[in-house]
Amino acid sequence: MLEGNRVSRISVRGFAVASATAVTAVGSVVGVASGSTAAPSSDAEATASDATLLADIPAGQQAQVQTASLTQQATAQAIQADASAKKDAEEAARKQAAENAVAKQKAAEKAAEKAEQEAKERKEAEEVASRSATRDASSFTVQASYTTAQIQAMAQSMVPSAQYQCFSNIVDHESSWNYTAVNASSGAYGLFQALPGSKMVSAGSDWQTNPATQIKWGLSYMNDRYGSPCEAWSFWQANNWY
Repeated sequence: MLEGNRVSRISVRGFAVASATAVTAVGSVVGVASGSTAAPSSDAEATASDATLLADIPAGQQAQVQTASLTQQATAQAIQADASAKKDAEEAARKQAAENAVAKQKAAEKAAEKAEQEAKERKEAEEVASRSATRDASSFTVQASYTTAQIQAMAQSMVPSAQYQCFSNIVDHESSWNYTAVNASSGAYGLFQALPGSKMVSAGSDWQTNPATQIKWGLSYMNDRYGSPCEAWSFWQANNWY
């Protein structure tokens, strides 16, 4: 029964308070022994009572109280540290995500700029190639007349290979490779149905009878107006004229 009473009385105060009170109580006793006549205060009485409480607790249970207190403090500190670490991790993740987004945007912009530059350079190269005939009109021997096959051979030697099919498509639709074709209603003339036909004189004075001169003029017209025969053919397909 005595052991049970001691255990129940431990709940009155914590271990640290009991220890401090015990020290105060000892000081009071020493004062009385030295001849002090002052009456003990109510605090001294309370301290003495606390000391009694501490004295009533077995040493093993005092250790249990201290251990429980330290365990509770450690648990609270661990929870706080875990919450702080979680918050730091979330902040670091948000920061990293933002940095990744910025990096991706910059990479996409750089890739778009590179693609645009490459497309520009490719177009410029095509335009240069389109303007660079492999053979000049003046290099062909003048004849009294020309067959369709001869005219097409001239065009193939004057028009860059990458542009020839587009060039040929336009001539097919405009004149079927007839270099003397005339539109009865408008007067348009030649392989490209130039209107008026006399504008082809810029390529040579023999524009009426020399298909090579007409081919030279037609290629120059497509390059100057549309950028290339293929660009001219794209326009023709959309509008049925060029």
